[in-house]
Amino acid sequence: MPEESRPDPEALLRRLQQKEQKAERRAGELKIFVGAAAGVGKTYQMLEEAQSLKKDGVDVVIALVETHGRHETELLLEGQEIIPRLQIEHGGITLEEMDLDGVLARRPAIALVDELAHTNAPGTRHAKRYQDVEELLDAGISVYTTMNIQHAESLNDIVYQITGIRVRETVPDRILQMADQLEVVDLPPDELLARFNEGKVYVPPKAEQAVRRFFRKGNLLGLREMVLRYTARKVDDDMRSYMDRHGILGPWPAGSRLLVCISTSSLSERLVRIGQRMAADLNAEWFAVYVESPLERQTARSAQDQLARNMRLAEELGAKVQVLSGHAISEEILSFARAQNITLMVVGLPRRRLWNRWLSGSVVNEIISRSGPIHVLVIGSTEAEIKEKELTRPEPDEVMSWRPYYGSLASVATVTAFCWVLHPWLGLINTAMMLLLPVVYSGITWGRRAGLAASVLAVAALDFFFVPPQLNLAVEDLRYLPMFFVFFIVGIATSFVADLVRWQGENARQRERFVSALYAFSRDLMAAEDQGSLLRYAAKEIAEAFRCEVMILLPDFNGKLEVRAQMGEHMIFDERKLGVATWVFEHDQPAGRGTETLSSASLFYLPLHAKEVTVGVMGVSLGAPERLLSPEQRRLLESFASIIALTVARTVGTYGK
Repeated sequence: MPEESRPDPEALLRRLQQKEQKAERRAGELKIFVGAAAGVGKTYQMLEEAQSLKKDGVDVVIALVETHGRHETELLLEGQEIIPRLQIEHGGITLEEMDLDGVLARRPAIALVDELAHTNAPGTRHAKRYQDVEELLDAGISVYTTMNIQHAESLNDIVYQITGIRVRETVPDRILQMADQLEVVDLPPDELLARFNEGKVYVPPKAEQAVRRFFRKGNLLGLREMVLRYTARKVDDDMRSYMDRHGILGPWPAGSRLLVCISTSSLSERLVRIGQRMAADLNAEWFAVYVESPLERQTARSAQDQLARNMRLAEELGAKVQVLSGHAISEEILSFARAQNITLMVVGLPRRRLWNRWLSGSVVNEIISRSGPIHVLVIGSTEAEIKEKELTRPEPDEVMSWRPYYGSLASVATVTAFCWVLHPWLGLINTAMMLLLPVVYSGITWGRRAGLAASVLAVAALDFFFVPPQLNLAVEDLRYLPMFFVFFIVGIATSFVADLVRWQGENARQRERFVSALYAFSRDLMAAEDQGSLLRYAAKEIAEAFRCEVMILLPDFNGKLEVRAQMGEHMIFDERKLGVATWVFEHDQPAGRGTETLSSASLFYLPLHAKEVTVGVMGVSLGAPERLLSPEQRRLLESFASIIALTVARTVGTYGK
């Protein structure tokens, strides 16, 4: 067989793994009726198909369908079995949601769930309706559902560019990718606008407002093109899978790999969506990479929250998220790209002031100049993103702290006083060397900015107190000016180096703490014989490593979860915590705070999973409500959970059952 016509073995292996994961994850089938906009007839088409299936003897129930008062749609509900909706009280009003447990108890062959992108009312098990659908699929129930193309997460920025309206309710693209069928329900824009004017989509006042704001003909043409292109890509992927299964040779992909550079900027959200679309078009594996460095270090909570959102979005869209650490951002990114054989890189170019670019340099320019054979796509900030950034006000905790600068002033003043007393014996050269000490101390203790402030203060103190004429900022001998300049440059360089050493020390201590904790954790747990002491030790080590409160729950002889180990004075176990932990145990999925499943819970819950068995649940309380685990911390916590599960399974003989 010619080399150029041979299928790519990596592509074949990747498709086989995806197929196995899909088969393991669920038994139910998913069909999505996709349209360009409301009113094209998605719900009508779904109900018509349900009527046909019911006549053929298929067990179909309506879990939730929204008719929006359309008479022709309501007629199709006649003769159909409808699961009663949940009534949820919130803010003094009654909200209706799908009764997920009722559908699970009924266990039909097919459940109809309208409006896949819907956000559930507070207090329900899942934050989003698509998560309800996933649980139905996991239970072996097939689902027919509907959605508009503007709710696809990867298309969010394009929809905003076309319509000028930011869609807030989105569905991860993995939901559409795992669908067994995508059926396009299409209607030409002129016919859809005629339906609006006739009041067949919304009531007249609302219809008039919708046509004026969103449902303009240009918008509908753009959305229509998007839905056709998106579904065509799905058909192309299905065709490739068919060719894989049947050994049909074809134009196989060359194995492209894509990397998206993310940061604490909101621009990264758009980069991630662009990267996902490009990876889907190229059928490529892709990475999202963030580099921790002294230049990019942020203490503001909003910046860290934005970074966490960027990473979570990348994970939801299928990227492999990597956190690197290094002083030179461009060097770390390029080293990773070469090691992973990246062929295309997506970077952002935020608009910065000229002085900022001059001082910090341009990471993007460095990447482009040294990228070699790697293609680099540069995405700039839009006007809307710039305006949004300008309108954003800093939060109270983001206000600059003056404590480091007071500390720098105090340290310079202390050394100056010491040198003033001993100046007759020290001389000018030794005094200048002594005044470098507070610069180094400030840089190591409080960071680069404090070191810069100390450098300026030290030069001023040297001139005012020790250079003739003393107690005056005037310089009598101009030959001292080069000394001031050199002293200032040395002070700046010293503060930068001290800050770098401080940052490297912090990172090294954190890595050492995590690695040492993981090593000691696995070693001591594997050596433990008594399960009770094992779990108590595990809870203690996790609490110390993450500075949090921990509880570990295992099932008793009747299968009911009970607390076996707990670390934390303020953690109280109640029926609500038991309910969340039981759901995690039964479904083998994380839930609680920081997730979109039972997100109102006060704890983050992880299943203790060993091979094919879930042996227990671990709950973690991070204290402050706004605190979330970073992706790196979460992976470490998952490693701890895996070690606990393996050790518990070994002690109770799970593998022997």
